[in-house]
Order: sequence, then structure tokens, then C-alpha cells
Amino acid sequence: MTLADKIQQQRKMKGWSQEELADKTGVSRQAVSKWESGQSVPDLEKILLLSDLFSVTTDYLLKDEQSEKAPAESPREEEMPSCRRVTLREAQDYLALRKKASWRIALATLLCILSPSVLLLLSAASEASLWGISDNLAGAIGLVSLFLVVLTAVPLYIYCGFQSAPYEFLDKSEPFDLDPDAKREVLSYQEGYRSRYVKGNILGTCICILAPIPFLAASFTENAFLTMAMLVVALLIAGLGVFCFILVGVRNAAAQKLLKQGDYTLKEKKKSGIKETVGFMYWGVLTAVYLLWSFLSGAWHLTWIVYAVGGVLFPVLMAVCNLLVDRNEKNK
Repeated sequence: MTLADKIQQQRKMKGWSQEELADKTGVSRQAVSKWESGQSVPDLEKILLLSDLFSVTTDYLLKDEQSEKAPAESPREEEMPSCRRVTLREAQDYLALRKKASWRIALATLLCILSPSVLLLLSAASEASLWGISDNLAGAIGLVSLFLVVLTAVPLYIYCGFQSAPYEFLDKSEPFDLDPDAKREVLSYQEGYRSRYVKGNILGTCICILAPIPFLAASFTENAFLTMAMLVVALLIAGLGVFCFILVGVRNAAAQKLLKQGDYTLKEKKKSGIKETVGFMYWGVLTAVYLLWSFLSGAWHLTWIVYAVGGVLFPVLMAVCNLLVDRNEKNK
């Protein structure tokens, strides 16, 4: 089988037209036609590119042997029997999609952080006999506002999830690869975004460090309502810090997923599946404890501390999960 025959065979196996192969290799359709008819031969650079596109070795393409096996049986193809190829257009669309999603996810998270604010303020106001509001009315209005804010945030998460559904394979341990042009595009995007990512994390860290200051300052007074109001301000400042983290983090994670870097290598993705399950159970139990304690005690102005303590312990839990997964991998 000649080089011309192999190019034509591989193109058809991929389901590409001559125009599509020409677009992927940066040549004209006529050039591809000449390759397949044997009128011309691709240069070395194009041979390497064709090898990458077809997922075959250069030896397979260049060796003119009648007994040459189809690449489906070649070692390189055996390593990735169902490897999905991500095109330049798909990579660009995914990056643009996650850029829009970063704003929605950051806003939804900020809303969730601020959701108990009205409840805290009204509970403090009723205890201080302000605004002529009773404990029961304060609790009722506060709970309604909490659920309304959460009801606004949750659809944003769900919408972003549906938007990203076609790209779920990026989060799973399924093999995939980027077209050369797509890889160059994502690397360029990541390099250009690096400075903004670093600045966003620095800003988020500084804001979070400042968050406790209003609450700590108000704690020196004997005014319970002022103390609770400053707590709400502290929540707002902390929420803005988290907003910065998520805004830049979602976009950077999109590039890392495509390039299979950091937490998105095959090994780390297997870990993340376990960590997501543990995390879901952890926050579910924590929410149940918070609601049970709050309803039984009626001390809504105090029970929020469950989430504060839970947030501190969560990284410890994730570190333990990583340790156990690594130990399990070594024992296999």
C-alpha cells in the first residue's frame, strides 16, 4: 500500500472530506487530491502532522509495504482505541462557553454566601426590639428571603451545567486529544490569561483577608444589632473575594481541562470522582446538621457557625481523601 493509498484510507476512516483534511493540514483541497492520487508527496512537516491527525506512526505512512497492517492494529492505535479528537472550533467554543459561565457561577456562589443575610439582620433586630418586628415574623421573613436567594442561585448552576453537557468527557477519565491547531490555540490562550489569573487570585486573597475586620471591630461594642450587621458586611466582603477566585479559576480550569494539566490529568480525574462524592455527602450532612440544630434551638443567629467550621475542615477532609486514594493506588 502506497503513501497515497494510506492517506486516502485514513481520511475516509476519520470520516473527513478532502476539504476538511486540507483545512486541518493548512493546504488546499487540490494539494490533498494530488497526495491521494500520487501526483505529489507531502513534505516532512506535513507527514508529521498527518501522523498526528491520523494517530498513526510516521513509519506506517512512509513504509511502502503490501503487507502493512491497518493502523487500527498498530501499537499507537491500540493505546487509544476510542480516543476522541477535539477540534480547533470545539476548543474555541468551550473556552468561550466557560468564560460566560464563570460570571454566572461566581454570581450564584456570591448569592449563596449572602443568602442568610436578611435572616441574620432580622433576627438581631427582633432581639434588640428594633423595627417592631417579632421573633416569629423575623424568622419567617428571613427564611423566605434565604430560600428565594438560593432559588435564584441554583438555576444559574443548573443552566451552566446544561451548557457544558456536550463537554462532559473533559471531566471524566475518557481519553481525548487535541488537534495540533487546537492545542496551539489553548496554549496561547493560557499564556495570555496567566497574568490575569494571578492578579485575580491575589485580589481574592486580599479581599478575604479583609473580610473579618468589620465583624471583629463591631464585636468590641455591646450593640448586638451592629455586631450582626457587621457580620453581614463581612459575608459580603468574603463573597466578593470568592467571586474573584471563581471568575478567574473557571476560565483557567477550562484551559487546563483541554490540555490535561494540574487537577485534570487522568490520574487526578480519578481522584476527583471520589472527592466529589465525599464532598457531596459532606455538605449534605453539614446542611442537615445546620437545619436540625437551627429548628430545634431557634438560634438562627448562631447556627451559621456550622458552615464556618465546616469550611475550615473541608480542605482537611480533601487532603485525607487524596492520601487514601494515593495509598490505594500504590497497593494495587
